[in-house]
Amino acid sequence: MSNGTTPSAATELARVIDEITRSGKAIGEEEWIKIAQQLAKVFSVKQDEVAILQLTDNASLLRFLYPFKLQKIGSIPMTTTNSLAVRTVRDKRPEMINNFPAQKHPTVFEAVTLDPAAQEKQPIQKIMSAPLLVDGKPIGVVQISRKGKSPTTVGNDFTIRDLTTLITTAGLLAKCFKK
Repeated sequence: MSNGTTPSAATELARVIDEITRSGKAIGEEEWIKIAQQLAKVFSVKQDEVAILQLTDNASLLRFLYPFKLQKIGSIPMTTTNSLAVRTVRDKRPEMINNFPAQKHPTVFEAVTLDPAAQEKQPIQKIMSAPLLVDGKPIGVVQISRKGKSPTTVGNDFTIRDLTTLITTAGLLAKCFKK
């Protein structure tokens, strides 16, 4: 991953999160963009294949922190059945699905075109999801996906190593939510 002269993407992500959390300021769009850029590099995905959601204070909804465009579309009620994000938070368990279209799931957010270069809708083909935990309590979820026309056109399947990296990354990202 690293050639010895530049820090690895994971190390750079840790540095960015550390810098953001040490500042003590509220995390705004600019910071979420930096975090999403680093997450995309860690997993070799496009920036629009990164999603970060936060549980509302009353724990009734998951709302998008990133991508910003999905904030306007709506939130995901914690009562939603078949939602990977809801299941991840509820069960406090990471998950990896390499044939996501075969899974029953809400598709409203996939219908939103995030990549301006995309000529048509890019459904999620493969996805990993990990809970964001603070003191053992779920406060959100981070998801990394591969989008495209078919599972074969979007690249390699996610691996256990990828999921392990996402779990570690989720631990770093949770620092952004500590009060």
